[in-house]
Amino acid sequence: MSAKRVVVTGLGTTSPVGGDVPTTWSALIEGRSGVAALTQDWAEQLGARIAAEVAVEPTEVLERVKARRLDRSGQLALVAANEAWADAGLADAGVDPERLAVAMASGIGGVQTLLSNYDALKEKGPRRVSPLAIPMLMPNSPAANIGLALGAKAGVHTPVSACASGNEAIAMGIDLIRLGRADVVVCGGTEAAVHPLPMAAFGQMMALSRRNDDPEAASRPWDKGRDGFVLGEGAAVVVLESAEHAEARGARVYAEASGAGITADSHDIAQPDPSGLGATRAMKLCLREADLEPGDVRHINAHATSTPQGDLAEAGAIRAALGDAADGAVVTSTKSMTGHLLGAAGALESVATILAIHERTVPPTINLDDPEDVGLDLADKVRDLPAGDVAALNNSFGFGGHNVALAFRSV
Repeated sequence: MSAKRVVVTGLGTTSPVGGDVPTTWSALIEGRSGVAALTQDWAEQLGARIAAEVAVEPTEVLERVKARRLDRSGQLALVAANEAWADAGLADAGVDPERLAVAMASGIGGVQTLLSNYDALKEKGPRRVSPLAIPMLMPNSPAANIGLALGAKAGVHTPVSACASGNEAIAMGIDLIRLGRADVVVCGGTEAAVHPLPMAAFGQMMALSRRNDDPEAASRPWDKGRDGFVLGEGAAVVVLESAEHAEARGARVYAEASGAGITADSHDIAQPDPSGLGATRAMKLCLREADLEPGDVRHINAHATSTPQGDLAEAGAIRAALGDAADGAVVTSTKSMTGHLLGAAGALESVATILAIHERTVPPTINLDDPEDVGLDLADKVRDLPAGDVAALNNSFGFGGHNVALAFRSV
């Protein structure tokens, strides 16, 4: 493991269950779902007519002029980044711009801007296409706008690896600090794909739950009645710092970002490898980089999207990675409440994992009425973590066979 320690000093989010970190965390602990029936006219013709939209519209938080120059994914990203920056106390502390970096991921990017401008082109001609369309729709737009807002000059990055994107951005942040390229990295993920085309496309893949008559019960990881994931939107950001930098300014520290493991399945463009070997290897590499033993892991926030194949493959991978020590880790899936935020999922679940360590409390997996026998200690209610030094893993897997595992440790 690198001698340079990396710590978490700031958190920010806007999610389906809350407009900021305190409200989101409170909802997760209370087991409240953010899934609801869609009310837009276009949803009526879809097979899956439910989604987890953000609890607070970003246009209610951002300045009107600034919001109009951003795709919805960029709006959400900036809301979360502003909260994380303030939470870290960096707005007043000041950071050398040449030692400040951004790694903000998205799985799909500015799809709403792209599609709305294509509609304008078809219906009204090229003169009605916005001159801001390209800066708004490009996948690096959220990262670039955060970099501009904060004055980051050490690098602005946009990992794109489907549903593993948010975790990959945090892994990149750890690397940037350990490689000495930055002292502070603002990293996370954002997604805003609740739109007729992405929803129709996921629906055609038979990936979405069609429990339209009971939206809050639709996302049910590991439950035998699961029938697909629920699409969500939102953004989450963590501020990473070298431990030396954080200590020098007297920063409050939530947890240590101990390490990451990244692998690829090379199995299928959409389906996970049923053997779970790639996911297992990611977790093992993560433990090695973090200098952790399997028994040190007392909590896992699983990827567990509520799909029939994926949930079981991950459960097997966890057992293979931790061995007998898997019995000592409390496993949960906060997607049961937030739905699946695609490229933002890992970042939001990292926030939940960090807070679980910091608060010694694991949020429940809701809707676990008839669980599969997966050989794991699934948290169907709020669970406490023990005192002392504890570690937790956060898993994210994405279309294309991307596997990312992150390790966080108490401080």
